[in-house]
Amino acid sequence: MTIAFIGLGNMGGGMAANQARAGRKVMAFDLSADALARAMAHGCDTAASAAEAVKAADVVITMLPAGPHVRAVYAHDIIPNAKPGALLIDCSTIDVDSARSVAELAVKAGFKAADAPVSGGTAAADAGTLAFMVGAEADDFAAVEAALGPMARVVIHAGASGAGQAAKICNNMLLGISMLGTCEAFALAEKLGLGADRFFEIASKSSGQCWSVTSYCPVEGVGPATPADRNYDGGFASAMMLKDLKLAQEAAARAGAATPLGAQAEALYALFAGQGYAQRDFSAVLQMLRGQIYTLKKD
Repeated sequence: MTIAFIGLGNMGGGMAANQARAGRKVMAFDLSADALARAMAHGCDTAASAAEAVKAADVVITMLPAGPHVRAVYAHDIIPNAKPGALLIDCSTIDVDSARSVAELAVKAGFKAADAPVSGGTAAADAGTLAFMVGAEADDFAAVEAALGPMARVVIHAGASGAGQAAKICNNMLLGISMLGTCEAFALAEKLGLGADRFFEIASKSSGQCWSVTSYCPVEGVGPATPADRNYDGGFASAMMLKDLKLAQEAAARAGAATPLGAQAEALYALFAGQGYAQRDFSAVLQMLRGQIYTLKKD
């Protein structure tokens, strides 16, 4: 199987490397020369352009920053140049309308298409343990699952075109809200004289239990190792959480859905990122609630 991989950033670089480690021929492209060099070091071949990368590929995977980038690459590079019948999978996190638009464009041109955004962050991208939420025709899902296999812990069919993106933004809105609640609870517990380790043990076994408590605790030295133990370096950048919360609010406005907690989460992450901490892990918002933001390194 030949894979064209377009977009080799923090997530895409590890994802492409796992495709190569699985023995697949990977033609990689990115605008960054450094990213291309890293891809070559991990066993990928590199192309001079996105158009060149897709010409012989059975599967084209894109991992790009936003909807306009995906629309442009599909319209100008992939659709005119990809091999007839190729499977086109966009793993970017973008708006639902863009996902449906590029899928429609692809299908009209005779390709199979899927939106398959991911959950798991850079560590999972490097380890090949991402969770994929797939929007695709039911008949195409088996092929999508096989293509994503070397990068995945689980691949879930969310529904038709656009459903993967819908699942991703709803999931990350829930994550953003739950992390804020977790941070508020730990900050309050500390003010009340309750040790963070004691509160962790209680909350992780009580009705307050959630992933943000047990798997991604925002307090340093408590629970499993998380970015909190690295002064919030790495992990899932607050800027990326803010991006996903904005996408959720835009989708809610179009759908006429009420998401007041999602709106508050967006506002708080906008405040945090705007103070110069956009690249800190999203759980670092705890330091803002503690009044200890000065402990963090600014971007």
